[in-house]
Amino acid sequence: MEILGTTLRICVDDLEASVAFYEGLTGTPALRFERGGVSVAAIGCFLLMSGPEAEIEVLRKVSATIAVKDVDEAHAALTRAGGKVVAGPLPTPAGRNLIALHPDGSVFEYVDRNASA
Repeated sequence: MEILGTTLRICVDDLEASVAFYEGLTGTPALRFERGGVSVAAIGCFLLMSGPEAEIEVLRKVSATIAVKDVDEAHAALTRAGGKVVAGPLPTPAGRNLIALHPDGSVFEYVDRNASA
């Protein structure tokens, strides 16, 4: 499985203030979308999320987002290595994703930019 990069997931109370800070820090405009009642802003390698506490509590359990070339390939590699896919693959605004539990208890999101999403 080829890992293309990682995104740091940050849950914030004030999305607008956080977006202003990270846009200023990176010099990159935010790409915004909503998913499941959560407002999301992707800025460089940062993924800011804000929304209802019940949704944010679940999102906090995911350590990072890992960009991969193909989610199906990641699924197979994770399974071979002893990981467990707990959700997905599912289409998202950016491609497809899955959520995986690693044997050490870590939880990661894997996402691709596959055109067949």
